[in-house]
Amino acid sequence: MYLEHFGLNEPPFRITPVTEFFFSGANRGEILDALIYSLSEAEGIIKVSGEVGSGKTMLCRMLLERLPGYIETIYLANPSLSREEMLYAIADALGLDIKGERVGVIMQNIQNRLESLAREGKRVVVLVDEAHAMPLDTLEELRLLYNLQVGNFKLLQIVLFGQPELNAKLEQPNMRQLKDRIVHHFHMQPLSRNVLESYLMFRMRAAGYHGPDVFSPAAIKQIANASNGLMRRVNILADKSLLAAFVEDTHNIEPRHVQAAMRDSELEPTRKPMPDKKVLGGAAAAILVAGFAAWWWMHDTPQTPIPSSELLYEAAVVPAMVPTPPPTQVAAQSPPPSPTPAPADTSTIATVTPPVAVAVPPQPAPVSTVAPPVVPAATVSEAAPAPKSRYEQRIAATQRLLVGKQAVASIQLFYNEAINKNNTEGFLRRAEKLGKLQEIYLLPAKSGNKEGLRVLYGAYPSAEAARNAIQYLPSRYQESFAISIYIF
Repeated sequence: MYLEHFGLNEPPFRITPVTEFFFSGANRGEILDALIYSLSEAEGIIKVSGEVGSGKTMLCRMLLERLPGYIETIYLANPSLSREEMLYAIADALGLDIKGERVGVIMQNIQNRLESLAREGKRVVVLVDEAHAMPLDTLEELRLLYNLQVGNFKLLQIVLFGQPELNAKLEQPNMRQLKDRIVHHFHMQPLSRNVLESYLMFRMRAAGYHGPDVFSPAAIKQIANASNGLMRRVNILADKSLLAAFVEDTHNIEPRHVQAAMRDSELEPTRKPMPDKKVLGGAAAAILVAGFAAWWWMHDTPQTPIPSSELLYEAAVVPAMVPTPPPTQVAAQSPPPSPTPAPADTSTIATVTPPVAVAVPPQPAPVSTVAPPVVPAATVSEAAPAPKSRYEQRIAATQRLLVGKQAVASIQLFYNEAINKNNTEGFLRRAEKLGKLQEIYLLPAKSGNKEGLRVLYGAYPSAEAARNAIQYLPSRYQESFAISIYIF
């Protein structure tokens, strides 16, 4: 009805999953990459959880399209199958004729077929949608199927897509054997308010829209509050808001149009805060490309955020610090201005060399006297031109992370599907002004034919340490990005 009014080729906010409208933000793209990698290179059962309407079925459809050709897929859309019905469904998908056969015979035929496919160099993956509704006996039968193997090679891989109720079901004592075989857990987090704006216009442009942004900030805020970041609710509200604007003969979506959509959909604003400042996927989006080598140096202390007043002070004093004398000379030549003498071990150095607080977390006095203070990149660049761009410096710093044997986790700020050095350089310049450039790492990532770029913050000895450190991120990062945990 409103397509011509907005110059659209098709409805942009259909709730039926259409892969052309797949949105890779808010950790969806990362989870898809991780699933493809895990199914191609690793083994074990994988679980993907998310609230109703968070986009699990869309992700499942994308996985069906993106998996390599040597992977055969079996999609179980109806989870309410008995164990016998599920075996029949899998056997039918494998092209077996087992009408009227006993369960034991069906299992043997399935195993024979899987062995034949394995000899041809093929893998078989069962994708179970709405797995939270699957009976316990059927889930247990899935586990028995997963146990089929030839030598050290598993004949079947399984991905479970389900609502959070699936987690509670797997906590039951009789499900512990299945739970122990789940090697990767991913959680689909709701859309944060900042990501929501990108999502709305992504869908509009995917449907053929070429004009300016149509959703006002106030309208986006209302959609975020009413939908709680769940894609299906967002789509319903956005679709009806476009219709309300069409009836009014306007091209701008304002709060009154969203309110009309809310009344029609019987949705009310929620007081529950949007989850963009928390890690909603924690280790869920963490297991992204297991098998990388990692980090040879790390501390366990999360960074302490720098108050804005200190950042202003640093900006004022850094230019005067070039060249910087050794720490002991600084302490001797520049006593604090206070009339009361201060101890020379900590307060003197902290007053004169604030860049130490920018580069590394606060350290005990004995440590800071042994290791010379680290001068931020901004200080060095004022003394002499940097030999490399910030982009190249952080790429090189990331490469140095990948030379150890320990696992390492990082905080992923965002993921770009294309590498744009100019835009990334601008982000790094702003990070440098925040005093956080040395904490930024850039990791090129390839998905199919696309060359993407992961932008990471910090490096930690475990996913848990990374999750604990999120609270110390600069507030602008917490507010602007759909943060997740990444494991090298």
